[in-house]
Amino acid sequence: MPGARDGVASPAGAAALRPEQWRPLADAHAERADALTAVWREARAAGRKHAIEDFLFTYYPTRLTHLRRWHPGAGVTLLLPDGGGATAEDTTPDPEDRRTWRWHATTRSEAGDARTRDTVTLDTVTLDTVTLDLDAYLADRGDTVRYVRELLSATASRPGTFGCFGLHEWAMVYRDREAGRDQRHPLPLRLGHAGTDSVVEANPVRCSHFDAFRFFTPEATGRNQLQPTRAAQVGMEQPGCLHANMDLYKWCLKLGPAVPGDLVLDAFELARDIRWTDMAASPYDVSAYGVDAVEIETPQGKAEYVRRQREYAQRSNALRYRLIEVCDAVLGTAPGVPPRTTSAATTSATQPSTVTVQNGTGS
Repeated sequence: MPGARDGVASPAGAAALRPEQWRPLADAHAERADALTAVWREARAAGRKHAIEDFLFTYYPTRLTHLRRWHPGAGVTLLLPDGGGATAEDTTPDPEDRRTWRWHATTRSEAGDARTRDTVTLDTVTLDTVTLDLDAYLADRGDTVRYVRELLSATASRPGTFGCFGLHEWAMVYRDREAGRDQRHPLPLRLGHAGTDSVVEANPVRCSHFDAFRFFTPEATGRNQLQPTRAAQVGMEQPGCLHANMDLYKWCLKLGPAVPGDLVLDAFELARDIRWTDMAASPYDVSAYGVDAVEIETPQGKAEYVRRQREYAQRSNALRYRLIEVCDAVLGTAPGVPPRTTSAATTSATQPSTVTVQNGTGS
């Protein structure tokens, strides 16, 4: 799969960043976003579909301009150069007018007025500030923030289960040929239609993720040992699920500018890495993309799938805790927010823990 780049974080504990501090962070963020999307952008520029990475831009509402846009996160103020002055300080106009961004508040003052608490005067240049307006943000997204926190806390509180072996992708094409349906991807099936159906019939299907289960063929839904629903999602998600872990990127997008840029790209990178495994373990022949199949119909393939699941579970829970902290920071500023619950789910989510294996040994 494509190579990774190190994340770029804001200075620890920084409440306000001057242009010479935050602009390099924004530039590094855009460069990292470009590196992470290089494979997909190359295919798009050539007019080719990419059966593996297109998913990251179709299923998830990804726009390159938004992915490249750095946010410092809630509670961090950015000092903006006025652009009309000329001192030794960085006074180049902001290439993106953050003053116009949704849910952002800007404070302007006359040059030299050091009495305005949100304005810092440097020599003869006044630097105005922009920050996320949490009152406006919570008025629109408060319910989303609370739901995301509940879901992530519940997921992080559970042990990972590792006995599904990626059969959700196989269940999505089960008996398609027999029913006269077109399969989901134009890629050929590695084992053919009959061979694919045989794998589904020879293995227990244990899918806990509703947004995978809802794409099962009608013939496959009854084979699933679980019957997930949207209403039951909070009670069923677990950190061994590849799609629940990819969805951390979706929740970052839902929370928008409250999420620091490095966390957004970490979640995107995880989703991209998982997507390559998801397709390698699928019934499709992805050899044209230079990918070796994870042959989950064999004991060796099952063991390899579980090994990768465990790695992704560890990475995903680390991101979950960070995203929960974002939710807590945002909700803690809201007047009238009820105290946090002391349920097992919430308590368990406050500290990272080792992912426990259940329902699957890889054999």
